[in-house]
This record gives sequence, C-alpha cells and structure tokens, in this order.
Amino acid sequence: MRTDSEPTSSSASAQPLPAADPRPGTNAPAAARPTVMLAMNESSRARVLVPAVRDRLERVATVLPVGPGNGFLADPAVREALGDVDALLTGWGCPQITPEVLDAAPKLKAIIHAAGSVKHFVDPAAFERGIQVSSAVVANALPVAEFTVATIVLSGKRAFRLGAEYKLSKHKPDTGSVPGNYGSTVGLLGASRIGRMVAERLRAFDLEVLISDPYLTPAEAAELGAELVELDELFSRSDILSVHAPLLPETVGLVDARLLGLLRDGSVLINTARGRIVDAAALEHECRTGRIDAVLDVTDPEPLRPDSPLLELPNVFLTPHVAGALGNEVARLGELAVGEMERFAAGTPLQHVISSAELGRIA
Repeated sequence: MRTDSEPTSSSASAQPLPAADPRPGTNAPAAARPTVMLAMNESSRARVLVPAVRDRLERVATVLPVGPGNGFLADPAVREALGDVDALLTGWGCPQITPEVLDAAPKLKAIIHAAGSVKHFVDPAAFERGIQVSSAVVANALPVAEFTVATIVLSGKRAFRLGAEYKLSKHKPDTGSVPGNYGSTVGLLGASRIGRMVAERLRAFDLEVLISDPYLTPAEAAELGAELVELDELFSRSDILSVHAPLLPETVGLVDARLLGLLRDGSVLINTARGRIVDAAALEHECRTGRIDAVLDVTDPEPLRPDSPLLELPNVFLTPHVAGALGNEVARLGELAVGEMERFAAGTPLQHVISSAELGRIA
C-alpha cells in the first residue's frame, strides 16, 4: 500500500518518524482518558494494532467495544456510542465520516488515521468544525522510499533487464554497455514526502539528483541535495527517472508520449506512485521498442490485463504494488497513530496533522 497522501507543497517536508513516547508506561487517570472508537476493518486492526501498540493505546484511552462496521449510523449501538467519542482511530476500511456522522459525535475533537490518505473518507466539514485530522502517511511513505532507492541502485546496473535476459537465454548477457551508478543522473518527478525521502537517501550515493516540482524552490531542492529543474529538462537529462507525484486530475497522464520521448535511449522509468500518472499506451510503445526500461510497482490498469505485453517484456520489471507498508511494516503505522493518541490524551500538539489547505494537493 502506497503513500496515498503526498502533498507537493514545499511546506510538506518529510518528517522523521517519532520515537516511542517516553511515558508509555504511565496510565492516564480514568477521568482524564479520552474515549476512542476504532474505525477500521478487522484485518487492519490486527495488523496495525499489534499487542504492544494496543496496550499503549489502552493505557491512555478508553477504547469502545463497538466499531462502525458497515457504517457509523447504520448500527444503533454505534450511533449511540458516537455521542461519547472524543477521537476516532481510523484505518483501512473506515466508512465515510460525513457531516451526519459528525453531528452524531458532538464531542469529537480528533480523527487519527493509522494509514495514508484521508481525502476519500473524511468530509471537509471535519476541518470546518475544528476537528484535528492526523495521518500516518509518513510511516507509509518510508518503505516506499526504501523500495525506490533499492530499485534506483539496481536500475543503475540494469539488473532487472539483464537478469531477465539471463533467464531467457541461459547465457551471460553483454554488460559492456551498462552505465553503472557512479555519476549517473537520477530525476525525481515530485517533491512529495516520498520524493523528499528518496532525495535525502540518495545523498549516500555518487549520483547527480534532479527534482521537478512546481511548489519547490531552488533553495529547498539544494537542502535535499538536488537541483531543481523544469519538467522537460528533468526527462532529457535523467538516466533514471522516478515518479513521485500525487494522483490528481492535473497529473493524470502527465508523463505522456512527449515526455517519455525526451528520455535518453537506454534510460529507466521507475513508478512507485500511481499508474495513471503515466500514459499507459505511450509507455507500452516505448517499452516494446526496447528503447527504455521500466520498473513498475503500479500500472494502468492495475492489475494489468493478462494479454498485456508488459508482462512478457524483458526490459520491464513488475511488482504487484508492494512498495508501501507490508507485513510487519504495517505496525509502524499503528505505532505512529497511537503516539498521536498519547499526545492527544496529554493535551500536547499532534505531530502529523493534515490541514484543510493540503486536501487539494494530496492523492
């Protein structure tokens, strides 16, 4: 699962993951405990709130035994319980938080999301009513950034294409034309949270890093160890181009045939963002000619049709949308969210608040 909430604003700099609360063993007085309702499906609850994290939550908050199931207002018991809720701890499978739900929860002061994007289930009315909205998007962005850096390093040696050719031919392929990583140019399309994390981690390598984002300043790019360039220059100069823009109406098909045509022969396109940002037909054409390689964790459509040529091409490396938090990485989201709940219970500021102004720039 991806970094679904990725603002491109320069104010949305990558924040470090918080350390565990220094007071996790302190039980909040019963009278001071906020009442929290868990709003996520059962599968998510088990993976996000692992025993140690659930224990931290129950030390500082009263966790209601009822949850929204198919909807906050469909079940009379849930509707009644909403009247006492101070905070919602949401996650994957959360029903829509509509104005009607907010009306039924007059004490609600915080919505803390133990996943990525809040855009598609939190109504803007929540922001208008002064309810704090927090997201664990930064915790989900970290594994995507790690995955991307790994694919960049491997792409520098054209490891994916050479590996596929080796398997097909059973003979060692010619590596004489492989560019390698020393001094190669990596272009980042978007200074999202993930894009910034990738740029910061690429400092450890002998690479030239370019970045293109309409909300980023040259000084901010320099702080990330990158050079700010326009979109055309990003594509024409990059040996490896990695997509980190959010999926918005204006970014659908942004990477079109013209931009793909600016890529150098033998370059690599990496997409760990959203498949629809790249024009599917144009990408298929470029890959079928063998002019460029592609490393795709996301596609359009997703999954690909069984007859898609991308499934067979040796210069296309596909993974099934695995860059985001998987397995034990999911617990990191719950830890961040419960850290926010500890701060909420203590009356201290939340660290990962999403503002209403960001809603138009997040996926």
